[in-house]
Amino acid sequence: MTEFSQLNLHPQVVKAVTDQGYTTPTDIQNDIIPIMLDGKDVTAQSQTGSGKTAAFALPILSNMVAGGDQVQCLTIAPTRELAMQVAKSFEAYGKDVGVRVLAVYGGAAYGPQLSKLRRGVDVVVGTPGRLLDLIRKKHLDLSGVFTVVLDEADEMLSMGFIEDIESILKATPKVRQTALFSATLPTQIRRLADKYMKDPVSITVARKQMTVSTIKQSYYLVNKERDKLAAITRLFEMEDISSALVFARTRISTGELAHELSRRGFTAEALNGDLSQDARIRVLNRFREHKIKVLVATDVAARGLDIDDISHVFNYDLPQDPEVYVHRVGRTGRAGKDGVAITLLTPKDKGRIHRIERYTKQQMTQATLPTVAEIWAGREERLMNKVRVWLERDRSKREFDLVSELAAEGIDPLKIAAVCLKIMRSEENKRPIAEIGAVVEKASRKGRKDRYTKREGGRNDRSRGRKDGRRSENGNRSENGSRRDNGPAVQGKTSHESGMVRLSLGKGKADGIRPNDIVGTIAYHANIPGYSIGKILIKQEHTFVDVPEQYISQVMAQKENFEIHKEKVSVKVAE
Repeated sequence: MTEFSQLNLHPQVVKAVTDQGYTTPTDIQNDIIPIMLDGKDVTAQSQTGSGKTAAFALPILSNMVAGGDQVQCLTIAPTRELAMQVAKSFEAYGKDVGVRVLAVYGGAAYGPQLSKLRRGVDVVVGTPGRLLDLIRKKHLDLSGVFTVVLDEADEMLSMGFIEDIESILKATPKVRQTALFSATLPTQIRRLADKYMKDPVSITVARKQMTVSTIKQSYYLVNKERDKLAAITRLFEMEDISSALVFARTRISTGELAHELSRRGFTAEALNGDLSQDARIRVLNRFREHKIKVLVATDVAARGLDIDDISHVFNYDLPQDPEVYVHRVGRTGRAGKDGVAITLLTPKDKGRIHRIERYTKQQMTQATLPTVAEIWAGREERLMNKVRVWLERDRSKREFDLVSELAAEGIDPLKIAAVCLKIMRSEENKRPIAEIGAVVEKASRKGRKDRYTKREGGRNDRSRGRKDGRRSENGNRSENGSRRDNGPAVQGKTSHESGMVRLSLGKGKADGIRPNDIVGTIAYHANIPGYSIGKILIKQEHTFVDVPEQYISQVMAQKENFEIHKEKVSVKVAE
């Protein structure tokens, strides 16, 4: 069995790794480290949790002479959390070689990042937007970089960062080492590799069991999409949940679901791309501190989260890609602890469960949703247990005196106790037990076509499309409901959606504007929910955005404060 000491790594790097308790490299580390030590380009495809950060950080640190005048290594990551995580790994592995590491990302103050850049850094780890901004303002010089790492390239593709990545790569020397890491290798990622890499060595780590054995995986069938809310609230009643991460398909559905769960007495907040960086940090801190029990997130928003002790992961919407399922459920059952992964799906989606099972090499258990009687019984059992605990504590002297006073008035003590229990149960009024329709399985091939193609694939799928991703005026729709202007088909200056008012912002494609820029600045300055914002149409010199009529006064009251990329932007009602 190979050990790190046998891989020709710098002795001080080996010491730093072993100091953290690691002696034996993982499969991807065994494959990648020798290649990168030789200075060759590499594309690597591996499952989550395979140890890829150390696979590229250790050889880079071993080849580095720290303390120079220029940045020597650049790592590009899709999210702030992942950038911080990778930067910490570089610092830990390079502590004995004197490496200077800086993480740069949007939403953070420029001052500290610029100050550290002026003093000199060896490794920069950053998100595409902030990196490109620093390059354009000539604060970041990449002319001395000898290694570039693209981490989670497929996620950067899904977030629309490919153009930014190409611009960043053009700012680095043509002669350099490039390492690309990606869970999947879609066509655009392969094209990127062909264009910017030189004879890369391709590594694919064979799949083993992809989800850990400490995670209990199950799924529940509901007949219609609309039954999912009732189903998940029933499960929240019966599962022993300390903290739950719920995955929904779109930014709009995260906000709606978090709101509906909160209405039913389960403290929940949404995490999606609409949030400003400060708001995102506040939400995550409340979740870590258990001030909120449920975090409802999109896959993009949840990438790179470093949160331990998540007891449950819920797939409210089943992902299309089995690899995404693996990423999701890997948030629970960490460090040898038990975890629970629950998936909700309709009968027409049941076949996708078998795809996931083949991919993960593990079976999921089909479970039955709790009945109304079981939920009532559970509520009463929890209530009685709480009463027994307080009886055992015997700390109710003042309350005992009050009951004695009522009993002295001739009131039956049993009636008094019953009224007290009734008052204790008043919170249950927030949690009505909604009815759930009986599941109708697909009986035959013909029945499947007639029933589910016609009904589910017709009216319901179309209505769900309008809810989960708003349709653009030329018929296209993006995952998060917003879109860039793809051509002359989009011409309207007034909203076609009832209850919405179209605004015009004085910046567009020419200014590098993205949908998230629009949503972020309006939601932040006007203090309105980001998920309420409608269509976003980005033209060359300006942008149209639909805002609910009820929020127009708030938006226009703050129009002097709107900024994008640190520059003022004009806002007016579109004429």
